[in-house]
Amino acid sequence: MDNSRETAGPDGLPLHEVVSVLERLYPPDTAQSWDRVGLVAGDPDQRVRHVLLAVDPTLEVVAEAVATGADLVLTHHPLLLRGIHSVATSTAKGATITDLVVNDVALYCSHTNADVADLGVGHALARACGLDLTQPLQVVEGQDLGRVGDLPRPTTLADLATRLHAAMPPTAGGVRVAGPPGAVVRRVAVLGGAGDSALAAARACGADVYVTADLRHHPALEAREEARADARGRGAEPGTGTPYLVDAGHWASEWLWLPLVRDLLAERLGGSVSLSLSTVRTDPWDFVVGARPPAEDHPPTGPSAPRPGGMP
Repeated sequence: MDNSRETAGPDGLPLHEVVSVLERLYPPDTAQSWDRVGLVAGDPDQRVRHVLLAVDPTLEVVAEAVATGADLVLTHHPLLLRGIHSVATSTAKGATITDLVVNDVALYCSHTNADVADLGVGHALARACGLDLTQPLQVVEGQDLGRVGDLPRPTTLADLATRLHAAMPPTAGGVRVAGPPGAVVRRVAVLGGAGDSALAAARACGADVYVTADLRHHPALEAREEARADARGRGAEPGTGTPYLVDAGHWASEWLWLPLVRDLLAERLGGSVSLSLSTVRTDPWDFVVGARPPAEDHPPTGPSAPRPGGMP
């Protein structure tokens, strides 16, 4: 993770001034109707000298904020997306809220309003893929969501996935790819976070590859089957139907927004507030067992693997 660039200043600013800057960048009224964004904890008049940026407002992130003297935690994901009836410290959310309040640490969340912004999550992911000029992938509730554009020059699917992997923080799951490694791609659609809902949009825009996260088995398989059927209908080589799929991981694909918003805040807040990226990996997965590329000469094995002829 790149945590090298920081701005520093001893004076700080009132929280409401920092919030005002954030809401000009990511207006709350552009968030999706189901979302919960904005100031979650904190006194609008309290002084903010240090802001910690993270994807998720977890207990470990709040502990890092306390340890580093942060006055404000800015996260992408909301803490209270769904209603709760208790903030007892016996629950994770209750303990998180208590730690914030007891230590005078404010929490602000920019979620889908950051997804749809001109300089938001989609643009950060597009840049990591090598895209400069992009257009909206789709419009949801009147807001542009996701990006699509053409690479300056064609590349292979494997090279695109490798470039993206190098731009993101490491995770146990890495980057999953559906498609031939040597397939040539140029038109790329992206959507940070869970992207099942935009599979049809990625196909409709003529993307060679769709980069997103949290792709479930059935939607991903059906999307690849439709692409293969289309390729077969055109007489193309089997397996080459587009769009190919790249599952970059939810946390990692959205982490790319943090350096972007840090730099935007540094420009707008001057030297009054220091800004740093959380060093906590909030991706929930810790390790992977047995991951390897499939090969024709290595069929499924094990006590439950299918036998020749499809018999169990």
